[in-house]
Parts: sequence; structure tokens; C-alpha cells
Amino acid sequence: MKLQLLAISALCASASLHAEEKKIFNGKDLTGWEGNTKLWSVQDGAITGKTSDSGETKIDHNTFLVWKAGKVSDFELSFKYRIEKGNSGVQYRSKLLDPGKFGPIVAGYQADFEAGKTYSGILYEERERGILAQRGQKTEIGDEGKPKVTGSVGDSAEIQATIKEEDWNDYKIIAKGNHVQHFINGKQTVDVTDNDAAHAPKEGILALQIHAGPAMVVQFKDLVLKTDK
Repeated sequence: MKLQLLAISALCASASLHAEEKKIFNGKDLTGWEGNTKLWSVQDGAITGKTSDSGETKIDHNTFLVWKAGKVSDFELSFKYRIEKGNSGVQYRSKLLDPGKFGPIVAGYQADFEAGKTYSGILYEERERGILAQRGQKTEIGDEGKPKVTGSVGDSAEIQATIKEEDWNDYKIIAKGNHVQHFINGKQTVDVTDNDAAHAPKEGILALQIHAGPAMVVQFKDLVLKTDK
């Protein structure tokens, strides 16, 4: 028994040498993040994005809150989200196109979610190749940049049925090399192998999205990033 415990301890110590886990939101304010503070704030311990149908918080293009502490390559990101109306998501391995007068403009991979019933869990590439996997799909992307469905990770309607409306849901993104996976409430939503060498992003920024359109509210909390050291 003692030898088994020592072996387990050694394995845990070895794992800690190869991975680093950190909270990237302090639960109090937007320290470490950058965006339009007329749209983004912290409310009830959560990063909160709000728009309106008129005035200075009405937006005519998608805008983002950018994590400023570095870029990500191979990583796992877990967080909780809730959304009232509209569409949102988390950008990863992305690039800043324009700091923007009304907030940053970002392009790249997006772990999508929405208040509707179609897009939550998909892989979308903002301002680039578009939808790379619908919910429930396993896809491979070739040099032509088009996704090919190679299998399934689950039934789209069944996955959607587990997503809570206007309530907190758990989301996880795993990116390793050219392989990316999304999970909502423990259910895998997509599995993508991106072999488009000219366009597949290898590293980039993290950012949270507010989508253009009708007034919406989106919140994020418990953001934990795990990366290889």
C-alpha cells in the first residue's frame, strides 16, 4: 500500500511539472482584460457584456474583451457561461485585427454559444473560414479549407437539450496541435482535425465576444486555463 501511495504521489508530482493551471479572471474586476468598458463590466462576480438597441451601447459589429496576459497554443480552458438573447463565444488561437474605436475586432477560432438552439458548441472561425464543425460533428479540414464530416460525437438535439436557458452552463475547450474539441455540460459537441496548413492557427489570443444585433447580455465566470509549461 505504501509503495502504491508513493507511486501515485510521484505521478502527481510529474504531472504538475508538465502542466500549469491558473485562474484568468479574479472575480472582482477586469484586471488583465481589455475592451470597451461601456459594454463590459463585472457584475455578481462574473464578467458581463451588455448591449442595447440604442445609444452608445448599441453596436454594429462584433466586439471582444481580450485577455492581455499572453497567447495560447496547446491548452485546456474551462469556464461557466450564461446568455440572455443573442450569440457569443470564446475566441482562441485568434488575432487582433483592430483595437477598434468601440472595442477590439478579433479573428480566429471561436467556441460558439447562443441563446438559440442551433450554434452552441460549434467551431466557428470568425472572419476567416466560417463554420468548421456543426454541433455533434467530427470533421477534418484539408488544404482547401473546407471541413469534411468524418463521424459523430453525439446527437445535436440531445446535446442542445442539456443546455440550460438563461442559466449557467459549463464549457470546456481542448486544443492540442491541430486537434480541437469542445464540451458543454460534460458532453462533447465537436471534434476537429485541422490539416489546412496554410490557415490552421497554431497560437493566438483569447477573447470573449459580444455579437452585433439586438440587445443581449452574456456572462462568464470561473475561467481556468491549463497549459503545458
